[in-house]
Amino acid sequence: MTKQEKPLYTLIPLEDFKALLGVDDREDKQARFCLVTSTLTIEQYCKRRFLRKKYIERRPYLEDLFIPLNEYPVSKVVSVYRWSKDEILEPEFYEVVPACGTDLDVPAYISFSPSLRRRRSYITVKVDYWAGYAPNKIPADLMAACLELASWNLNRYRGRRIGMTGNIRGSGKDGEHFEMSMPENVRSLLEPYRRKTI
Repeated sequence: MTKQEKPLYTLIPLEDFKALLGVDDREDKQARFCLVTSTLTIEQYCKRRFLRKKYIERRPYLEDLFIPLNEYPVSKVVSVYRWSKDEILEPEFYEVVPACGTDLDVPAYISFSPSLRRRRSYITVKVDYWAGYAPNKIPADLMAACLELASWNLNRYRGRRIGMTGNIRGSGKDGEHFEMSMPENVRSLLEPYRRKTI
């Protein structure tokens, strides 16, 4: 990677992908494309983001002592604001559960001190935090899912029959058939990471 190139948005490094699958430099652009699209497909399928980045969320404060955060695992809460006046809440008025930096793959929430209920002027709370996995702490099964999906896509592009499984003749099933959008083994690897809605 040169100084002008941005790091790839991928769950597995390009060098590892090329080494594991024997991809040479002639297919570098295709490999990059497959890794990035596979990572984005995985995130879309799981309905969440996996790579560490900074988030800013604004939530209504309805005198509830718990406010869930959308992304996880939370590595650091930079600040919590009373948004209407940009007043920073001191850390003694809240805590993050589970604790920041544990890399537990569970949703986190802000637990406020009961003393905040006395302050009726809170309308919205703004939380500035970092969440997701650092590149060197991505779980092995997420990396394996990205590797398998990127490899599957690379083979589809090499065969130049994108979206088709092939021709089938006989037994009343003549014609071309569309392939599935994601292999079943990749889906099973991702199942523990899918955001569950209740």
